[in-house]
Amino acid sequence: MSSSELFWMPVWLSLKTSLLSSILAFILGTAAARWMSRRMFPGKAMVETFLILPLVLPPTVIGFILLVVLGRNSWVGRLAEWLFAQPIIFSWGAAVIAAVVVSFPLVYQSMRAGFDSVDRELEDSARSQGAGEWQVLRWITLPLVSRSAMAAYILAFARGLGEFGATWMVAGNIPGKTQTLPTAIYVAVSNGDHRLAWTWTAVIILFSWLLLAAAGSGRRERTGR
Repeated sequence: MSSSELFWMPVWLSLKTSLLSSILAFILGTAAARWMSRRMFPGKAMVETFLILPLVLPPTVIGFILLVVLGRNSWVGRLAEWLFAQPIIFSWGAAVIAAVVVSFPLVYQSMRAGFDSVDRELEDSARSQGAGEWQVLRWITLPLVSRSAMAAYILAFARGLGEFGATWMVAGNIPGKTQTLPTAIYVAVSNGDHRLAWTWTAVIILFSWLLLAAAGSGRRERTGR
């Protein structure tokens, strides 16, 4: 395998992992935020605390919990191994799951703030005109929370791109299979190859800058400034 292939493998794997995990985290976080913003029930505060708990837990703790939950000794791990003919642990899927878990609270908080800012009277007015819940969500609510949605997705993608601790514990650092940019940088630094570490670091910085630039451009287009 050429040095060029070895260099680009973690890059493509990180992009693939971040893209899928950010989409999954965005869907799950948006659905949870929408449901929590429109429901009142006993213990709601405890449920919400549980949803954002990964935000304050150390990544290694999250990784350890996922290791127990997804391991071959758990029913989840055994079921997954039966379905996919291979264990989840130390696979690319484990890296995606780890990224989803750590980025979910960021999506949830951003979307929850967005949904809470929507005037309920606008939604009720649409319902009184015969609009269904999906129509209300599609034509009233989502356009009003578009800024929150953009911020939520950017945060999810960036968090997935930079995830290290939990990914290291459940997916490992297998070149070409589970080695993402953060783990590759760690190994390069450990091996004393600072030039390679700096090159990969520059790649992450470039991707992050492009994402923020695109978000800023979209925001200016919507505001007309």
